[in-house]
Amino acid sequence: MFRKQIENGGSVTVTHRDIIRYFMTIPEACSLVLEAGCMGHGGEIYIFDMGQPVRIYDLATRMISLAGLRPHIDIKIEEIGLRPGEKLYEELLNDKENTIKTDNEKIMIAQVRKYDYLDVCNNIDNIIELAQSGNIHDMVKSMKQFVPEYKSKHSEYEDIDHELEEGNKGNDSYYFNPTAPVGE
Repeated sequence: MFRKQIENGGSVTVTHRDIIRYFMTIPEACSLVLEAGCMGHGGEIYIFDMGQPVRIYDLATRMISLAGLRPHIDIKIEEIGLRPGEKLYEELLNDKENTIKTDNEKIMIAQVRKYDYLDVCNNIDNIIELAQSGNIHDMVKSMKQFVPEYKSKHSEYEDIDHELEEGNKGNDSYYFNPTAPVGE
C-alpha cells in the first residue's frame, strides 16, 4: 500500500505514529511452521521469535527515502487514526503465560493456564445465552471475566474493562462463575 501511495505521489497514510508490528519473510515463517509441526505431540501452542517489532511510521519514512523522495517535503505522512479494536502493538503472549524453550531458539512452546472443562462449558453456554438474548454488554463482560488478560483498545468495550477493574479490586480469581451475581 505504501509503494502504491508513493508511486501515486499522494500522502502515505499510517494509522498512528507509534504503531508497531512484527515482520517475517515468507520462507522464514514457513520454515518455523514446518519445524514446529514436526516437534508437536498434540495440543501445544507455539510462539515464534519474530525479532524486533518495526514502527510503521519509520517503515513509511524509509520507503519514501528509498524511492528517492524526501519525507514530509516531497511526500507527506498522514496519521489517519486507529481503527476500532486496533492495537498499537501486538501481544504475543498474555501476562499470565510463560514459554518453554525448544531446541530451536526461534520456537517456544506457550505454557498456558489450565481451565476446568466444566467451567469452560458453563462459560460458553452463558456467553451464548447472553448473545442470543441480545445482551451484548453482559456477553462481552462475561468473556472478559473468563479471559481477564484480554483488554479492549480503541473500542466501545473499554468501559467494561474499567467496570471489571473496579469490581475486582483485590480479587485475583481467574475463573468466572456464570451462576454468581455480576461482580462476585
